[in-house]
Amino acid sequence: MESTWKVYVLALISFLVGTSEYVISGILDRIAETLGTSVAAAGQLITVFSLAYAIGTPFLMALTAKMDRRKLLLYSLGLFIAANLLSFALPGFALFIAARIIMALGAGMVVVTALSIAAKIAPPGKQAGSIATVTMGFTASLIIGVPLGRMVSTAFGWKTVFLAIALVGIVAMVVIAVSIPRMKGDKPIPLIKQFALLKRPQVAVALGITFFWLGGYSLAYTYISPFLLEVTHLNDSLLSAALLVFGIASLIGSKAGGYSADKRGITFTLASGMLIHIISLILLSFAGHSVAAVFAILILWSFAAWSSGPTQQFNLVSLAPESSGVMLSLNQSTMQLSMAVGAGIGGLIVGHVSLASITWFGALGVMIAIIATFVLSGMTSRRTEVQAAD
Repeated sequence: MESTWKVYVLALISFLVGTSEYVISGILDRIAETLGTSVAAAGQLITVFSLAYAIGTPFLMALTAKMDRRKLLLYSLGLFIAANLLSFALPGFALFIAARIIMALGAGMVVVTALSIAAKIAPPGKQAGSIATVTMGFTASLIIGVPLGRMVSTAFGWKTVFLAIALVGIVAMVVIAVSIPRMKGDKPIPLIKQFALLKRPQVAVALGITFFWLGGYSLAYTYISPFLLEVTHLNDSLLSAALLVFGIASLIGSKAGGYSADKRGITFTLASGMLIHIISLILLSFAGHSVAAVFAILILWSFAAWSSGPTQQFNLVSLAPESSGVMLSLNQSTMQLSMAVGAGIGGLIVGHVSLASITWFGALGVMIAIIATFVLSGMTSRRTEVQAAD
C-alpha cells in the first residue's frame, strides 16, 4: 500500500506529459489566431514535438542509462517544467516551436523513467499493474487534460495552460524528491542492438501497423478543433463537451480492445477496430450540422481508434517476448514518429486541399494498417506451420 500512492504520483506526471502533447489539438485554432499563423502551420507544433520525442528519447535514455533513476526523473521533469514555463513566457511562433522541442525531450525521458520506477517500487507480482496505472495517465490526459485545456484557454488564454502544467509539475517534483528512493540505473543496451529487431520482417510489418494506424488517426485528430468548429459548425461550448466525450470513449475503447484481444484474438480485434475507425472518419464528413450525429460519430471514432492501442502492444510483445522492453520502446518511438508524420501531412492537406478532407485521408492511412494486419497474420501462420513441420 505504501508504494501505491507513489505510483499515482508517477501517473500524475504521465498525465501532465500527455496533456502537454495532446492539448495542442484542443486549442489549435486559438494558437493560430493569437500567433498570427495558419491552422496548418500551427498543426506542425505536434509534428515538431513528436519528432523530437521519437528521435531524441532513445539517444538520451542510452546516454543516461547508468544514472540514478530518481535523479534522472527529477532532472528530466525539471527540463519539462522549464520548457512549459518558456512556452508561457516567450513571444512568437518560432520561440514556441523551440520550447516544444525542449518539452518533448524532457517528456520522453520523464515517461520512460517513470515507467521504470513504477515497475521497481511495485510489490512482487504487481509490476504490470503499476505500469498500467502510469500509462493510464496518458488516457486521462485525453479525457480530462484536453477539454480542461480548452476551457482554461477560453477563460484565461491558451498560454495559461502551459503555466498550469508547470506549476503542477513543480509540486510533483517536490513530492518525488522526498518520497521516491534512490535507484540504480539499468545496464545500457546499445542502440544498434535495439534496432537490430527491425531486421525481422514480422517486427517491421507489425511496427508498420502502428505507423499507419496512428498516423491516420493523428492526421485527423490534430485538426479536430478547427474541423468541428468550421466543418460541423459546433460552437465553442459544445467543442469542450465533444473533446470530453471523445476522451471518455478512448478509455472505454482501450479496455474493450484488451478484452477482445484475449477473447477473439489479435487479428480480429485489430481489423474490426480499424474498420470501424475508417467508417467513423468517413461518416464524420457527412454529419452536417447535427450535434447528435457529430457526438455519436466522435464516440464511435475514439472507441474504435483506441481499441487498437493495447492490442497492438500485446501483438508486438508476443512477436518477441524475449525482448519485450525493447519492442515496447520501438513501438513508442514509432507512435511518436507516426503522429509527427500524420500532423505534417495533415497540415499540407489543410493548406492545399481542404480542412474537410482530412478525415478521408486519415481513413486511407488506417486502411493501409488493416492490409498490414492481414499480411502479418499470414506471415505468422506460415511461420507456425514451418515450426510445426520441423
